[in-house]
Amino acid sequence: MTAVWSSINSKLVDKLAAVSGSALVFWLGGLLAWSLGNGGLQALSRPAGWLSKQGGVTQAALLLVVVAGASASGLVVARLTTPALHLLEGYWPSRPRWIASRSRYLSSRLKKQAMDDFDRWQKLKAAPEHTDDDLGETYRLELAMHRRPSLSRPYQPTRIGNLLRAAEGRPGIKYGLDAVTVWPQLWLVLPAEVKQELSAARTALDSSVGAAIWGIFFCAFTPWTILALPAGLIVAAAAILAWVPARAEVFGGLVEAAFDLYRVALYQQLRWPLPDNPADEITAGERLTEYLWRGSILQTPSFTRPDAKPGS
Repeated sequence: MTAVWSSINSKLVDKLAAVSGSALVFWLGGLLAWSLGNGGLQALSRPAGWLSKQGGVTQAALLLVVVAGASASGLVVARLTTPALHLLEGYWPSRPRWIASRSRYLSSRLKKQAMDDFDRWQKLKAAPEHTDDDLGETYRLELAMHRRPSLSRPYQPTRIGNLLRAAEGRPGIKYGLDAVTVWPQLWLVLPAEVKQELSAARTALDSSVGAAIWGIFFCAFTPWTILALPAGLIVAAAAILAWVPARAEVFGGLVEAAFDLYRVALYQQLRWPLPDNPADEITAGERLTEYLWRGSILQTPSFTRPDAKPGS
């Protein structure tokens, strides 16, 4: 039985550590906040002394309760990550009306800024001569435009939302493929190592969103110490303003790269004729997107043979 329990405990600890690492940090911070509100670290001596007098079974049971509670809170935050990310992207409820009005105002403001930057970029590119400052400004504007959706597409009211929408829109601009529509099919033809990279990037993005949630929750310890309020707000602000946008950009870049490198595999797996040039590819991508979304009863295009080589 000792060997059995050792095996179970080692696997249990590994699984719980993956889920509840942030939760344990959160609750340790809460314990510190409680101690500061009850006379300092000396307040921990009483429960520590009581625990030391208990038997091994009681101590193990309490340890399991603590770890289980931390894991449960970690699971709660994990479930909140996707809805929180949608809010950070700017998918806000339409009621009450002032929320929808604020969303439209922010979206139009960000789009106007993008249009102004585009006009400035055009003027710099058309100038007969360029100073070093002009070249630096041109690069900054091109980078800013790359992080935004096309001006022909609607804008989100947040920077994070526009980062991800820009990444979703570029496969359509370059290849005629709607990223949202064809992503499930593309995912299934990606190599395992590419899926791992994408999954790791998405996990990092979710973790940064989770950090914002933990930071907001940490403010609940304010009744014990006022320091909990600025600490929680600083973590939440750092996550929302820095960590989430940076990781969203990495994730969006990898999604775009997956289309750049493996869209041909999607064509071949669907037996769809490969385009001959970039102009034809946009039309072919649009037709392929329509086919995957709605199907077709047309006799064109003709499917390729399963053994056909690219370009044949």
